[in-house]
Amino acid sequence: MKYKYVLFDLDGTITDPFDGITASIIYALDKFGISVPDRNGLAAFIGPPLVDSFSKYYGFSHGCSLAAVGYYREYYGKKGIFECTLYNGIADLFRKLKDSGVKVIIATSKPEHFAIKLMEHFSLIDCFESICGATMDEKRTNKDEVIRYALDRNGITDTDECIMVGDRKYDVLGAKSTGIKSVGVLYGYGNRDEMDAAAPDFIAESVTELEKILL
Repeated sequence: MKYKYVLFDLDGTITDPFDGITASIIYALDKFGISVPDRNGLAAFIGPPLVDSFSKYYGFSHGCSLAAVGYYREYYGKKGIFECTLYNGIADLFRKLKDSGVKVIIATSKPEHFAIKLMEHFSLIDCFESICGATMDEKRTNKDEVIRYALDRNGITDTDECIMVGDRKYDVLGAKSTGIKSVGVLYGYGNRDEMDAAAPDFIAESVTELEKILL
């Protein structure tokens, strides 16, 4: 066993959430009279905090971004949350990690109660030591904040026992800022250039490669 604790990002790492997240963004933007001709361009929203993305990609003020997130959650909480699929092999990997004595933890910028609800939906809740996410009031949204929260909540003091797995640079940079190793996966919404620039300790092109790194 290489690591005692493995922290996983959720969107783009455990699930492919494209349909649900983009539909929720389209719903929110419609409230501001903004139409989206091609939802593929909204993939950039998957990963970073939503408030930041509405500001970055649509020029919203902080107040408008918060309102947009509220509209987003109207759709996402009822329907969008379930419009996603598990990546092939990820459920089996969780069970192998647990059977090997590894404590698996979710560390996501998605609100925590949404993450719990989603893992219950996929009958994976028993695979995790804990599920750690963002707060609904936007006070804990950045990945470094979520990782620190996960470490504190699980009483983890030896960072050499931990590794963070994620598909975006935010996961890698968050891990670096908290002193833990990281795996950047390429099957999600980051790309090779983004990962090379963030410089994770490992890169996995598939769930199979990820398993070899972790076990």
